[in-house]
Amino acid sequence: MNTLQIINPSMITTIFIVIGIGIVFLKMVRILNEFERAVVFRLGRYVGIRGPGLIILIPFIEKMVRVNMRTIVMDVPPQDIITKDNVSLKVNAVVYFRIITPEKSILEVENVEYATSQISQTTLRSIIGQFELDDILSQRDKINMEMQTVIDKQTDPWGVKISAVEIKHIDLPLEMQKAMSRQAEAERERRARIIAAEGEFEASTKLAEASKIMDKNPATLQLRYLQTLSEIGAKNGTSTIIPFPVDLVKAILGKDSK
Repeated sequence: MNTLQIINPSMITTIFIVIGIGIVFLKMVRILNEFERAVVFRLGRYVGIRGPGLIILIPFIEKMVRVNMRTIVMDVPPQDIITKDNVSLKVNAVVYFRIITPEKSILEVENVEYATSQISQTTLRSIIGQFELDDILSQRDKINMEMQTVIDKQTDPWGVKISAVEIKHIDLPLEMQKAMSRQAEAERERRARIIAAEGEFEASTKLAEASKIMDKNPATLQLRYLQTLSEIGAKNGTSTIIPFPVDLVKAILGKDSK
């Protein structure tokens, strides 16, 4: 007996019905995570936002697009930039953003992540090109804030909020690195000389003040003289020649003459 004759036609119909119901069920039911939202279209027209959790779609009539609502971290590739003082640099950055209006991110732009990346690259080149090299190295926070403001303004119609923009790395040409190293060394030497000169000036000022005090009170000069003799005598293994005070010699000679 043929195998096909054993299978009941009603059984085949039942199998097809079950398969059809399964397909319809898969088309109807969707489960969205807490950080996801569904932008729902009915016959091509936007009808609303659904989720998170279990949502039901009308099979073959409604369709949805998932939107991730978490913060996205996007690297901005290194960009060749010429600064305001004509220095060639390679600069890359990182952008933190999230979608706050799901329907705009789908209806207003074709690919929101790609569009944000392109805006970030052009803004990075534009903003960095307005600064001189020294300002770029010393004012990163200011540059980061300015880039964040500009990018956020341009992506706002897409329902995107820019949380932060940070410059990651600035690649200088080798010749510029050597020049900056020489400049830093010269600056350190200049500061050392200034500190030494200030020390000498302060010491000379104190000595001038001490000389005025000793000039007014000769006894202080004799005390200083005796202190110096005590310090010299405290050193072992040294030969010391002690000058005899002229005033004392005159005093002794004056007594003998009497």
